[in-house]
Parts: sequence; C-alpha cells; structure tokens
Amino acid sequence: MLPSNKRTRTQDHPRRRAHAYRGVASAALAGLMLATSACGSDEAVQGSAPATPDDLECFSGSLNGAGSSAQENAMTTWIAGYQSACEEARVYYDSIGSGGGRNQFIDGAVAFAGTDAAMDPDENADAMARCGGSDTINLPAYVVAIAVVFNLEGVDSLNLRPDTIAKIFNQDITNWNDPQIAQDNPHADLPDLPITQVNRADDSGTTENFTDYLAAAAPDSWPHDPSGQWPLTPRESAQGNSGIADTVSRAQGAIGYVEMSHLHGLSAANIGVGEEFVEITPEAAAQVVAGSPRREENVSEFDLALDLDYGTTEPGGYPLVLVSYETVCLDYPDEAEAERVKAFLRYVVSPEGQQEASAETDSTPVNDDLRADLLASIEAINS
Repeated sequence: MLPSNKRTRTQDHPRRRAHAYRGVASAALAGLMLATSACGSDEAVQGSAPATPDDLECFSGSLNGAGSSAQENAMTTWIAGYQSACEEARVYYDSIGSGGGRNQFIDGAVAFAGTDAAMDPDENADAMARCGGSDTINLPAYVVAIAVVFNLEGVDSLNLRPDTIAKIFNQDITNWNDPQIAQDNPHADLPDLPITQVNRADDSGTTENFTDYLAAAAPDSWPHDPSGQWPLTPRESAQGNSGIADTVSRAQGAIGYVEMSHLHGLSAANIGVGEEFVEITPEAAAQVVAGSPRREENVSEFDLALDLDYGTTEPGGYPLVLVSYETVCLDYPDEAEAERVKAFLRYVVSPEGQQEASAETDSTPVNDDLRADLLASIEAINS
C-alpha cells in the first residue's frame, strides 16, 4: 500500500481509503455498486466531470466484469467517474444478466460478477478453482426498489396487493377489470382488456428477487419456488430490465417488473404492505433493507449477503427490493487483477461514487457503518 495522501496512479498497488458519508439506510446494506450495460469503457456518461475522492487510486490496464442488467445504469456511471480521473484504466462491464455474469466469473472470463442474487454455496464451490482455492464473497453493491410497471391508457396510479400481483403473474387474474383489482382501485377507470404479463427471458437476479418476494408475501397465490428463471410459459418475455421496460411501454395492457432506474416514465404500482399501499421510493426500500440480517449460509465473515424480509408488514416500507452484489474472489491467483478489483470497488463504495450512482438511478447510498464493513471486505481480498 502506498503511504501518500494525494491521488495516486500506480500500476498495481492501490491504497485503502477511508470515507465518511451520511447514509439514508442503516447498517444493514443500503447500496454499493451496481448497474451498467453491455457497454465498455468508451461509453462514458456525457456532461460535467463526475465527483471523485481526493485520494482516489488509479490502476493502468483493464478490468472486466459482467452480470446484472439492474446494475447497468449505475455501472455506466461508476465506469465514467473512475475513467474520467484514471485515464490509463479501462473498465468493461457486460450486462448479460446475473446468471450469465456468475457463470462467466466461475469460468474465469471476468474478474468480478455483478449479480442480484448472491452466489450460493454450490456456486462458491464451483468458483474455487477460478479463485485459487479460496471462497468468493458477495459485496452488496447497489440497493434499489423493483417496480411493478404497467401500461394502461387513462390509468396513471394503481394499488396492487401482494396476492393480486401473484395472481396476475401466475396468470390467474387475466383481465384488467377483474374484481380483485377493482376493489383496491375504486377511482380508476379499469378497461375490459386482457392483461399481458411480461417477464424476463434470461436467467435474472431481478426475477429471483421478484419471485422471492411473491413466495414470501403471497405464498397461497404463488405456488413456485424462487428462481432466476421464470417458472411459467410466458405471455411475453424480454431480455434484461431494459427489454421489459421497452416491451411494457409499447404494449397496451402490459405489466412487468423492472429495477427502478429503468422506469423511463412508465407508471409504477403502489404495493400493498399490511393495510396500506406504499409508493416506490429509495427511502421506503432502504427501510426494509435496514431490518434485514446477513444470510446464514454466508461462507466467510467478509461475505455480506443479506436475507431480505420480503414479507414485512411494517408501515412505510417497500418490500419489493433488490440488493445487487459484486461477487469477487477472496484470493486472486493474479496479483495485478486483485489490485485492480480493489481499486475500482473502493471507488464504487466511496461517498462520491455512491452519490453519483444515486443521482442517476434513485438508488440508496451506503451509510458509514456499511461502508466500513464493505471496505474491510475489500481490504481482505488478497493475491
């Protein structure tokens, strides 16, 4: 590690940074890094230069990641911010979906995976060969709500209880003027129109979080195990969050689910929580994440994967939440790769990196306590 306090550009040896920032969530996990597209480093966000820490550390060379399309917009922001200050660094991220990202990481094709579903113990075992015999760790990179989006002419606001959402996506409620929908929307002019459910075509962490929510919040109406792959023959399907958003926007009567930064002007339903309906906001999502413990099957003290309480009925919380992770090796066989991973992740969790992503995506920045845990885990990465 380098002792200097000024911004440094080194070949392979970035230094740990300590930061303080007022976070909106508690020490549970309010967002680290996330989102980006299948783009590379040359598609930087245009405009004024992003804010970067004074002690930002740079590497020269390239760093490759792949995975979550929910991270697409945030990752694009992080890559732009890092490369604007580190001209010799090139960071590439392919938003092929969480499952694809985990597979590429296990195969050694990328240095890190962006995933909306943390690596399970079996995947961790599969990745050991890639990680030189060490475990993987999951770093909560990005906390954001999942929106249930719909396209109904003349209807901008819609209240949907978990049971109703489950029956719609299980294709048990098939028309928009169904009495169960109408009961909670007495002032909406619901059309006599078939519902077109739109789900992900790819293996998706957003789908896994969404089906986790349905299984926990509406177990009597959602008879499927949580999975990254859609369990039903689809009415319509699309690739990635962007694909679902585009399909719903073009199809009257469509309904789908997307990570919040992919709303793009679409209407989002208010979700039933207990006796109330909660609007999608970063603050409401952060409330649920703040009350969630770490996952019991975490393989290491540095693994920060969470066990989200999707079935909460606490007032004001929005339980349809996505926590996206950066999955990395605890030990990398290649020292230069380890240092590049650490340098970039330090920027991602910095106050500046988190605030830049939040401004673009409505994600919830990490707070001081979570940042300390994340930095400790990043510092534990060895080569």
